[in-house]
Amino acid sequence: MHVPHSYIENSVHTALTEDIGSGDVTAHIIPEDDFSLATVITREAATLCGVDWFEEVFMQLDSQVFIEWDVDDGERVEAGQQICSLSGSTRALLTGERSALNFLQTLSSTATKAAEFAAAVKGTKAKVLDTRKTIPGLRIAQKYAVHCGGCYNHRVGLYDAILIKENHILAAGGISEAVEAARFYSPELLIEVEVENLDELQVALDANVERIMLDNFNLDLLVQAVKINNSKAQLEASGNVNLKTIKAIAETGVDFISTGALTKDVAAIDLSMRFS
Repeated sequence: MHVPHSYIENSVHTALTEDIGSGDVTAHIIPEDDFSLATVITREAATLCGVDWFEEVFMQLDSQVFIEWDVDDGERVEAGQQICSLSGSTRALLTGERSALNFLQTLSSTATKAAEFAAAVKGTKAKVLDTRKTIPGLRIAQKYAVHCGGCYNHRVGLYDAILIKENHILAAGGISEAVEAARFYSPELLIEVEVENLDELQVALDANVERIMLDNFNLDLLVQAVKINNSKAQLEASGNVNLKTIKAIAETGVDFISTGALTKDVAAIDLSMRFS
C-alpha cells in the first residue's frame, strides 16, 4: 500500500503542532549547538511499522538529524532489540522524541495485531480485512500498518466502495432497490451488501452483487452460505471475530473475514529512546 508523502507530512505537522505549541520550553535549557547520539529499543516483541512517520518528525524539526535503521516496516523485532540509532541536535532529538515514538508505537501495535490475525488463518484461503474503526486522523496510516502485518484493506472510506448495510436497505426499500440505485449512481465501484440471514443472502445473490457480508452468521450458517453461494459472489464473514474464533470461521470457506480489532483493539508497543 502506497502512502502519499503529503499525508505523512500533514500527520506529523499536526502532531508536532499539538505537542510543541509555542515552543519546547524544557529543551531550551540545553545549549543550541549541543549534539547527541541516541538509540530506540523495543521492550516487547512486535512487527515494526511507522518508519516514514518517525523520520518525518525529525525532518520537520531539523533535517540534519541522521537516522540509521536496523529493521524496516513489516519486520519482526524481539524484546530488547535495537530498532534504530539517531545522531544530531540534542534539542531536536528531545523535542521530537515523544511524537516520533507515538507514531512508531501505535502503528507497530496495529501491524503486530494484524500479524497475529494473519498467522491465525494461515493454511486457509480467507483474507483478513480491516474496517473503518480506526483512530481519528490515522485512517490511512493504520491501514498501511495492517498491510505491513500481513492482512488486507477493506474500503478506505465512504468514497471508494459501496457497502449497503441494514439501515441503507431499510431506507432504500429493500436489497434489490438499494443495489439498483447503487449501480445507477456509482457503476464503477464495487458493491457489497450486508445480509443477516440466508433469505437475504439469496436476494443479494439474485441481485448479482460482487461481494456479500455475512453479518454475525454462526459457523453452521456460514457453511450453508458458502454452499448456497457456490462461488457466485465473494463472501465476507463479519461479527464475533477474534483470535480464538477466526480460524474456525476461515475454515468454513469464506473469502474474507473483516474485524475492527485490527485497528481499534490496539495497545501501544513499549518503545524507548535512550541517549548515550
